Amino acid sequence: MDSGSLLNRLMEVRHASEALIEPLNAEDLNLQGMADASPPKWHLAHTTWFFETFVLKPHHDDYVPADPRWGYLFNSYYEAVGPRQPRPQRGLLSRPPMHEVSAWRKRVNRALEQLLEGNPEAPWLNLVELGLHHEQQHQELMLMDLLDGFSRQPLEPAYRSDWCDQFENQPITAGDTTDPQTHEPWLDCHGGLVEVGHSGDAFHFDNEGPRHRTWLDPFSIASQLVSNGAYKRFIDDGGYERPELWMSEGWAERSMRGWEAPRYWRRDHDGQGPWRWEFTLAGRSPLKDQQPVRHLSWFEADAYARWAGARLPSEAEWELASSDHGNALQQSHGQLWQWTSSPYRPYPGFQPAAGAVGEYNGKFMTSQFVLRGSSQLTPRGHSRDTYRNFFTPASRWMAAGLRLAQ
Repeated sequence: MDSGSLLNRLMEVRHASEALIEPLNAEDLNLQGMADASPPKWHLAHTTWFFETFVLKPHHDDYVPADPRWGYLFNSYYEAVGPRQPRPQRGLLSRPPMHEVSAWRKRVNRALEQLLEGNPEAPWLNLVELGLHHEQQHQELMLMDLLDGFSRQPLEPAYRSDWCDQFENQPITAGDTTDPQTHEPWLDCHGGLVEVGHSGDAFHFDNEGPRHRTWLDPFSIASQLVSNGAYKRFIDDGGYERPELWMSEGWAERSMRGWEAPRYWRRDHDGQGPWRWEFTLAGRSPLKDQQPVRHLSWFEADAYARWAGARLPSEAEWELASSDHGNALQQSHGQLWQWTSSPYRPYPGFQPAAGAVGEYNGKFMTSQFVLRGSSQLTPRGHSRDTYRNFFTPASRWMAAGLRLAQ
């Protein structure tokens, strides 16, 4: 691993995190709209704590750590490291103030530069690489958390007034078979005994491996994501009022939370009329039928698929289709994370890393579902076909959509 190249990439990522808070007011930095979200200041502090805890303290002899109490404030879930502030209460951390967090980030950056410049081939460079990708994950989470927080404010503020969604309007190609109800063009996949998972020849998270063989029956997969227009037909056909379309737990969530549409769809300001608006990082925006539907829970995606006479693809089917069909599988990356039918479980032969960093992914392999692809909020260079994102099935503040299979 080239430590000079790694250092350049690391500093680029670290500065990109700081650029994300530039449009914010000071009052926004501690915004936490719900228990599953975190304030922007906490994201910046936590990613700094990660490098201090796992790289600098064990490997930089001259590094002087921050106030040891900050470890309690900014640890996320690493039980082996110690106790931490409860996640639902991160918005209470008005101290340390942002200028102290920023000074800490600069000090950690300088120490990382010293460490990498003096140790071009150290074995712990893999930890630095992990920290870099970990910070990119938090960049995407920060934007999704801000969208949730701003959506709860009556003034409907924009994160950035010039924010522009870059959805592609890709035409249906000639020769595709299109379903008359869902208007989805299908791609045929032969299946068979296939290999999935990361080969191990470049950086990947531990949950992406080991590469292994699995059997897939022949299947078809939609070449495009389900659109807002198609999802409106589901709503108009009573999709949120028909329990036979829903898993029992999903119907209970829908009933308890009063779900009637995707997370950020909105009617006119008087609450009447059709769903014509969507809350985005640019504030309230017109809902466009041709764009992919987003901010769905797994329960909603699964109910829609059942209504459409189809199903969600397994994660192995998604990966095979993406690798075999390439550009024909439109909107596979850079649009929305896509729910699959696969529970988040370890691959055969999976072994978490030793020590506290082994808690990174493995201990969450229960009660969650896998999403594949990447979203518009995913930092450039952070996506790949083998990436396994995961959330609980009722979660819908993430940039998640769906693709059908049959």
